[in-house]
Amino acid sequence: MTSKTISQGILRAIGVIVGIALLLYFLYTIQSVIAYLAIAAVTALIGSPLVRFLRKIKLPNILAVIITMLLMVGVLVGIVALFIPLISEQGKNLSLLNIDDLQTSLNTLYHQITNYLGLSSHIVEDVIDDAGLEKNILQGLDIGFIPNFLNSFLNVLSTASIGLFSVLFISFFFLKDSKLFEHGLLIFVPVDKKKGTTNSIGKINGLLSRYFVGLLLQIFILFVIYTIVLLIVGIENAVVIAFLCALFNIIPYIGPIIGGVIMLTLTMTSNLGSDFSEVILPKTGYVFLGLLIGQLVDNFFSQPFIFSNSVKSHPLEIFLVIIIAGLLFGTVGMIVAVPGYTAIKVILKEFLSDNQIVKSLTHNL
Repeated sequence: MTSKTISQGILRAIGVIVGIALLLYFLYTIQSVIAYLAIAAVTALIGSPLVRFLRKIKLPNILAVIITMLLMVGVLVGIVALFIPLISEQGKNLSLLNIDDLQTSLNTLYHQITNYLGLSSHIVEDVIDDAGLEKNILQGLDIGFIPNFLNSFLNVLSTASIGLFSVLFISFFFLKDSKLFEHGLLIFVPVDKKKGTTNSIGKINGLLSRYFVGLLLQIFILFVIYTIVLLIVGIENAVVIAFLCALFNIIPYIGPIIGGVIMLTLTMTSNLGSDFSEVILPKTGYVFLGLLIGQLVDNFFSQPFIFSNSVKSHPLEIFLVIIIAGLLFGTVGMIVAVPGYTAIKVILKEFLSDNQIVKSLTHNL
C-alpha cells in the first residue's frame, strides 16, 4: 500500500466525517421545520379518514380537504376557548395577581389538612425540621414566579402562531395530495428499493391512521367519564378540567398520574374557603374514585383495543418499548414510541422478512 493510497483514504475518511457533521448541523438548524413536518404528517393521518369519507359521498377532493381542515381548526379554536373560563376562574380562586392572598389561601389549606389529620402544626414542623427541610414549607415557598411564568407563557403562544400556521399549511397539501409525503421520501431511496418503500409507507399510513383515531377515541372515553364525575361532584368548569386531564393520557403511564394530580388540585382549589372536612375532602375523594374508574376502563378496555387492533402489537411488547423509549428520550420518546415502533416493524418486515427475529415480531402485520 503506497503513501498516496493511505493519504487518499485519510482524506476520504475526513471528508465523510465532515459531511456527516455538516448534515447533523443542518438537521439541528432546521429542527423546527422537521417538527412542523412531523406534526403535519400526524394531522394528515388523523384527518385522512374524514377526507376519504367525504370523497365517497361524491364531494370534490379540494372541497373535502377544506371541510376537514375547517373542522380541525374549529376543534382547536373551541379547545382554546374552553380554557379561557378555567384560567379566569382559577386565577380568581388562587389570586394569581395577588401573591399575598395566594400565600394566605395556601396556608389556610395547609392548616385545614393538618387539623383534619389530627396533627398540630408544631408536630408537622418538627418532623420537617428533623428531615432537614424548611421549618415551614409554605413560608419557604417562593411563588413570585407565577406572574413571570404567565408572561413567558404568553410569549410562547405568540411565537407558536407561526408554527401553527406552518403546520396547517403543510397539512393542507398532505391531505390534498396523499402521495406528496411519499414522493418526497422516494427521492432519497435507490431505484431497486422504491417498490418496497412504497409498500411500507402504505402499510404505515394505514396502521398509524387507525392508531391516532383510536387514541382520540381513548381520550374521548376518559373525557366523558371525568366530565360526568366532575359534574356530579359540582366542580366548576368541569368540561374543561376533564378534557385537560384526559389529554394527558397521550403520555403513556406518566400522563394519567399528571392528569390525576391536576384534577385533584383543581378540585381542591375550586373550593378554597369551604370547610375542609365537610366539603373539600369529600369532593376530592369522589373525584379520586372517578379517576380510578376512568383508569380501570382505560387500562382494561381502551388501551388493549387500540394496541391490539390498531398497531397489532402485544401489550407487553408495547410496554417494554415505551419504557425503553422513555429511558432513552424522555417524555417525547414515550409519546412517539408506539408509532415509531410500528413504522420500524413494517420496514423490517418489508426488507428483512427472512430474518427469524423479524418474523416473530411481525407475524401479525
